[in-house]
Amino acid sequence: MKVLLADNDAERAELVAAALSGTAQVARIGLRESLLDAVRGAGADLVLVDMGRPDRDGLEALRALRAHVPLPVVLFVDDDDPAFMHDAIAAGVSSYNVVGASMPDMKVVIRVAVALFNRFSQIESELRRAEEQLEERALITRAKTVLMRRHSLSEPDAYRRLRRRAMESQKRIVDVAAQIMATAES
Repeated sequence: MKVLLADNDAERAELVAAALSGTAQVARIGLRESLLDAVRGAGADLVLVDMGRPDRDGLEALRALRAHVPLPVVLFVDDDDPAFMHDAIAAGVSSYNVVGASMPDMKVVIRVAVALFNRFSQIESELRRAEEQLEERALITRAKTVLMRRHSLSEPDAYRRLRRRAMESQKRIVDVAAQIMATAES
């Protein structure tokens, strides 16, 4: 696993890198390098970010990362701030950690972050598929309505006609429905 470490505190970054030795390859972000460029350059699988003093600019970088290169992100902050925590999670953080004097077991934190990221990604994918199915069903319903009005058909007969056209043309029903709607709208 390749981990990109974004931490301005060199001593703390060394501790984190040492804690991950043998478990992950650790790369560090350059001084003036953007988070997005660093992730792309390192080919990272996970990002560890330490925000001693959390700021909104840091969240913008996390949002950009999520939009362009979605990865699990582990965030460490020094102080508990519930509002910032919610904003950070909305920006794409998989694991939000308030650290005091001692660092938590990094291997466990990373495993949890990756598991949460993977689950969230799966849920997003399932949501997209469900939304697509709903859109397809709505299109089929509109096409059935057009057929019912045009040919004085019942709803089951309109559906059978749609299905028959789909089988005859070797297309999906939704594609035939889209053709019917395109014809009806022109």
